[in-house]
Amino acid sequence: MDGNGRWAQRRSLPRTAGHQAAETTVIDIIEAARAAGVEWLSLYAFSTENWSRPGTEVDFLMGLVRRVVRKHAPLLLARGIRCRFLGVADSRVPRELAQDFEDLATLTADNRGMTLTVAFDHGGRRDIVEAARSLIRSRTPADEVTEQLFADHLPFPDTPDVDLVIRTSGEQRISNFMLWQVAYAEWVFPEALWPDFRAPDFLACLHTYRRRDRRFGGVPPRTMGDPS
Repeated sequence: MDGNGRWAQRRSLPRTAGHQAAETTVIDIIEAARAAGVEWLSLYAFSTENWSRPGTEVDFLMGLVRRVVRKHAPLLLARGIRCRFLGVADSRVPRELAQDFEDLATLTADNRGMTLTVAFDHGGRRDIVEAARSLIRSRTPADEVTEQLFADHLPFPDTPDVDLVIRTSGEQRISNFMLWQVAYAEWVFPEALWPDFRAPDFLACLHTYRRRDRRFGGVPPRTMGDPS
């Protein structure tokens, strides 16, 4: 969800105004994904690298996210959305915010309409390192480690591989996001800044994805007239 700061700067507003404006987009995209039949939606809200931002901005983000979680918890429950939070491992995450995350996850645990994963204090490299540590602690012999077994030691191992990554604002970087799970993801880079991104933009990205020829390293089926 990229472009909050630039959205604010283009309007001669503080960066925090861009983060505030992003709330509307978050809810709009959650609703659009649910209506489109998306079963798994992940939002990258705060990375392990975002701790390097100015302290005042980080503090604002922590307070804003807490207000958003509390404000929209009834809506998420009513929509049948199961909420999970990926990361939240750093001691700098306020205790009250971590508790709000846990409370919302518990509240919506039995929902089956859509799974919403919020990546907060998330880093793909850290997840991979933690999975390796988990395998070592379990004393798994090296020659027994498979890709599936490794994936089973990642956080939320029931999460399917990512099909589509949408990064707004035109930036074209992975930024340490779910590195294991995005191995064969399709990528779309809309130019819209996140606070300007809306349901029609999201649906256009889904349309682009559906038109992609996903071969996973193979070749398309041979048709009549193709060379053998």
